Amino acid sequence: MNKYVKYGLIGVLVLGALWAAAFFIKSNSKGAITYDTKKPFISSIEKKTVATGKVIPREEIEIKPQISGIIDKILLEEGEDVKAGDLIAVIKVVPNEQALNSAQGRVRNAEAALANLQIEYDRNKQLYDRGVISNQDFNNLKLRYDQAVVEVENSKADYRIIRLGSAGGSSSANTNIRATVNGTILEIPVEVGDQVIQSNNFNDGTTIATIADLNSMIFEGKVDEGEVGKLKIGMPLEISLGAVENQKLEAKLKFIAPKGIEEAGAVQFKIEGDVAVNDSIFIRAGYSANASLVLEKKDSILVIPEALLQFDKETDKPYVEIATGDQKFERRDIEIGISDGVNVEILSGLTEEDEVKIWNKTEPIKRGEDEEEANS
Repeated sequence: MNKYVKYGLIGVLVLGALWAAAFFIKSNSKGAITYDTKKPFISSIEKKTVATGKVIPREEIEIKPQISGIIDKILLEEGEDVKAGDLIAVIKVVPNEQALNSAQGRVRNAEAALANLQIEYDRNKQLYDRGVISNQDFNNLKLRYDQAVVEVENSKADYRIIRLGSAGGSSSANTNIRATVNGTILEIPVEVGDQVIQSNNFNDGTTIATIADLNSMIFEGKVDEGEVGKLKIGMPLEISLGAVENQKLEAKLKFIAPKGIEEAGAVQFKIEGDVAVNDSIFIRAGYSANASLVLEKKDSILVIPEALLQFDKETDKPYVEIATGDQKFERRDIEIGISDGVNVEILSGLTEEDEVKIWNKTEPIKRGEDEEEANS
């Protein structure tokens, strides 16, 4: 091999080794991280939980017909305010053929029985007036006659009810569907021409309309089993509506379910709260809402940011590092209390004069140096 080539290769290797050494020294010559500190301070902490749910009317009244038929007219619309007695809809009676025929037969039978008793009554009345029959026999006959008259009237009334919907000959008594309470019509689930069924012992009947008072609302939501034990009847709630921004409603907890319901592997308990309705906000039934409940609150306590805490890997007990000199720190075990997720209460181990190390500080990335190193 030519000695010039040999010397050239040696020179390249030397230059490469020098460049690698320089790069290594440069990469490891960055200064150590300088840690900042923060002192404990006096503040207040509220431990809260949030229950998701909705705002609904305290009571919803379902208006049902007293007779079966077909919807003939609907006079009001959903969202209208009504008073007790206002006409909502009119039903047209469509009698059952079998029931109608049976009622007609009962009327004919009653009239025939009355006609027969009428003849017997007239004949015995003459005999009674002449003293031929006793007073007791005539009274028994008169009782049977009066009962036959009543049976004719009853059978005719039943026939009119089946055919017209009312015993008085006018169908307005049963076929006019009226509001039973004051409120707002939330829903009218039927349309003109729909067939409806009356409410009876075996059937709830068809709902013509649903009415509720939107000035009397409650919050209905659920809380986790881990927090339900901290709730008490009468606790204040702060209601946030999903459909109304920057508005809060006040409420008071009035009900906690005695039995939980398992949902997605977690046990949830139903809660209810009386909502104080603000006249400036129109609340619709079924608005989604969140209720904020203060589970625990402490005022004027010593706190530090929760991010300053460290935990022992073996005992899992909290500790912090306290400054003892310029960038010199020592471990200090502490006791902590409640936390709101930002600040944590210090029960013992620290004073307001201590300087707590911000241990999780990160060094900002120097983009210019990194790009030069990558390019080289």
